[in-house]
Formats: sequence, structure tokens, C-alpha cells
Amino acid sequence: MVQKPVLETQPPWRKLLYVKQGYPDNYVDDSFLELMQRNVNVRTHFYWPVVLRTCSVSQHISAIVVFVAVFSHLCAGALAANTLLAIDVITAGAAYVCWDTLAVVPPKRGRQRLQIAQRATLILVTLVGLTPVLQTLTKAISSDTIWALSAILFLANVAFHDYGSKHIVKVRFPDSLSINAAIFASVLLASRLPSHAHVLGLMLFAVLMFVLLPAIRRMLRNVSITADITILAVLVSLSALLFSTISMSLVTMYLLSIVFVNLICPYWLIHAQKYKR
Repeated sequence: MVQKPVLETQPPWRKLLYVKQGYPDNYVDDSFLELMQRNVNVRTHFYWPVVLRTCSVSQHISAIVVFVAVFSHLCAGALAANTLLAIDVITAGAAYVCWDTLAVVPPKRGRQRLQIAQRATLILVTLVGLTPVLQTLTKAISSDTIWALSAILFLANVAFHDYGSKHIVKVRFPDSLSINAAIFASVLLASRLPSHAHVLGLMLFAVLMFVLLPAIRRMLRNVSITADITILAVLVSLSALLFSTISMSLVTMYLLSIVFVNLICPYWLIHAQKYKR
């Protein structure tokens, strides 16, 4: 709008729409925007703290890569179903010890242990009962469709995962959508396995990776930054090791993606701060 000259005899302009002040309709006074505030709550980010916060994203991506690698080894026969079931039991036991040591409140220890045992039993019985159904659930669907749907669901899992939450037990939307997407993708992949034991082992592994592991990661992140970095190093090493026997090209792509997410994206964020006035 064009600021028009105003006679000095006129009273000062006021920001009042309901008062007829004798100024043109398109008049803009110099004081019109003097009280405007922009980006009042802007926080200045620094590179290394942002890199540490990005570890949760790389951890979750690595967990998906580990799961897909385990599925590939099961399909190829390089990993036996009994071995995977043993890994599930050992991993669940280690997670329980970690949980019992760091998260359980001593006055409620007995009740919380009983609740954990009841939930674990319910999950195990449910999976054992549904294993025959899951194995034949997608028998009439082509494998190409299964791979495409699984990829889309894992992408949804990454997109909707709650990376910033500090709650260990409470699951909020859209994190619940993320978990459901991962479990659905696991069901689709498990339906392509040859035996009930393979399906049971993979579904138990899915529960560990997409339900239990995020809670353990949040718990350790609240305890120590070193523990958070250690989890990332273990998951990245395990992912690279499992995929090294499948394709070194995939290992290279995976490692480059981790470098991109953990180092380059934080740099972009810090670099873009100067444009936020």
C-alpha cells in the first residue's frame, strides 16, 4: 500500500477500525508494525546436540534393517528357526533384566513383575495360536505385492514413530500407528516363511524390535548419553554384519544413509538457522 501525505493539523493516527479518523483507506502509518514480534520463541540449535538427538532416528532405521536382514536369512535358510527362537528368549531376558534394574519402582516391584509376566504370557500364547493363520494369511497374494506393502508400512513406521518422547510405557498417537504399521509389515513378511516355527520366531522378534526395543532405548537415553550412542553403534554394526553376507552394495547404501541422517541433516538444520529472522 502507498503511504499518502497527511496534513499536520490532523490528529495522530490510531490503530482503531471503529473510529473515523479522516485518513485515506489505504493509509499505512509508520507505527503500524512497530509492535509486531517475529519468531519470539526461536531456539538456537548447536551442531553436536542436534547430532545426539538424531541418534534416535538412526537407531530406529537400524532396527528395521536388522529385522529385514533376519527375515532374509530365514528365507535363505542361513538362519534356523530354533536359533531365532533362542535369540528371542535371550534378548527378552536381557531386556527384562534391564527393565527391572532401571525402570521398576522398588515399592511396586512385585506387582509390576507380575504384570510383565502376564503380558508376556498373553503375547506368547496369542502368537502361538495365530501362527498357523499367519502363515497362510497372504497365500493368494503375489510376493511382489507383499514386498511393496511391507516397504510402504516400514516407511510409515519411520515417519510416525515418536522420536522425542521420554515416556517409557505410555504410547501416544501417532506412535501407536507406527507400531501397528511395523507389526502389520512383519505379519506380511512372516506369511512367506516355510514353517510355523519360522513364523513364530519372526513375530516374536518383531515384538522385541518394534515394541520392546523403543521403550528400552528411551529408558537408557534418560539414563546416559553414552548408553544411547552405544545402542546406535551396536545396531549399526549388527545391521552391517547381517547384510554383509547378502549384498555389500546394500551395506554401503545403509551406512551412507546413516551418515546422511546423523551428520549431514543436522548440518543443514544449523546452516538454515540464519535464514530464520
